[in-house]
Amino acid sequence: MTDAQQLHRHLRLFDATTLVVGSMIGSAIFFALSIMAQWVATPGLLIGLWIFGGLFTMLGAISCAELAGMYPHAGGQYVFLRAAYGDFWAFLFGWTQFLVIQTGFNAAVAIAFAKYLGVLVPRLGEAAVLARIPLGELLPLAARSHLPHGLLHWELNSAQVVACGVIALLTAVNMRGVREGAFVQNLFTVLKVIALLALIAAGLSRTGGAAHFFPLLKPAAGKLALETGFLAGLAVALSKALFAYDDR
Repeated sequence: MTDAQQLHRHLRLFDATTLVVGSMIGSAIFFALSIMAQWVATPGLLIGLWIFGGLFTMLGAISCAELAGMYPHAGGQYVFLRAAYGDFWAFLFGWTQFLVIQTGFNAAVAIAFAKYLGVLVPRLGEAAVLARIPLGELLPLAARSHLPHGLLHWELNSAQVVACGVIALLTAVNMRGVREGAFVQNLFTVLKVIALLALIAAGLSRTGGAAHFFPLLKPAAGKLALETGFLAGLAVALSKALFAYDDR
């Protein structure tokens, strides 16, 4: 393969490290724990789910690293699936990744950013409605009565505009070049790590902070788990941890 056909290797070790760290420490890590606690209310079990999810994720990461060493080509999972199952399934995965998987992740992360920003700046939050279209008035009265109330009006709020703007801005930065994208990635990854360490330090330094870790292993279920069964609660809580490990 000639130089003109290869991707330029502009990323350094620090850039690659922050890319992986930034992908793991996404928005979900800051709000997934509260959702998990609704299902499993025991600190030891919560920590155990994070450890198990981390080990499970490491198995996938090590497998991908081994495959990347065997097939050192641009494309990642597309290349691995093409080698294992052929062009057709790799093609389907590539388009699913582009149209569904990554777009869904990008939308979720952008909405999370907009929600947090709306707390700090209320004018940019979901409560600030910019436009409202009464969809129900466009339908016949008989059809209108069968629609849920939430579908009778379409609203555009500031948070949605902010989320779209963030996606457009980051897309423009990455289109600008690899170095520009790496700089933004490095900056926000360092800020996320600092914020996470600050939260950990604040939690451990508060009076009675250690008491929050007990009972460590007593099987206590959260409110939602009591309604669905303890094992179901564990499964749902684990899914949130796995989502956080794969979050952007």
